[in-house]
Amino acid sequence: MSASSNSVALLLSLGLLLGASAALAAGEHHGTHHAAAPVKQQKAWGIAGEPEQVSRTIEISMNDQMRFSPDQLEVKQGETIRFVHRNEGQVMHEFVLGTQAELQAHAAMMATSAGMQHDSPDMAHVAPGQREELIWTFNRAGEFDFACLIPGHYQAGMVGKVRVLAN
Repeated sequence: MSASSNSVALLLSLGLLLGASAALAAGEHHGTHHAAAPVKQQKAWGIAGEPEQVSRTIEISMNDQMRFSPDQLEVKQGETIRFVHRNEGQVMHEFVLGTQAELQAHAAMMATSAGMQHDSPDMAHVAPGQREELIWTFNRAGEFDFACLIPGHYQAGMVGKVRVLAN
């Protein structure tokens, strides 16, 4: 391995460790409700929104064919969207917003960490036959992704895109 490859691998490993440490320190657990709401944090794809800021609602269904419908979205920069996720399948699904690189890294971590639990304002976990909401403000233009990161689901193609149009 070259010195630059070693540096990249070290940086990626450090990033994953820091992310996992932050998640554990914040007490993030998949499917667990906490008294304290997760801290709002600016991400490349936006920030958690407030209900009174919602400009429109987008309904997304999830199914056991490992697909979202719709799987292509277009929003305007500055819009606050209420996502309503419906799990029409028989297994747990989730909706996680992010960049493709971050989702791939998170999916890889989940695949190697059986029972990994997490919770964040940019994700929703939806039990079979249930609905969950997520409110997100897209305050940065660009193309972002969403996926179900439950092991096997992402790899089967349970992904989608959000195109945020600049003002």
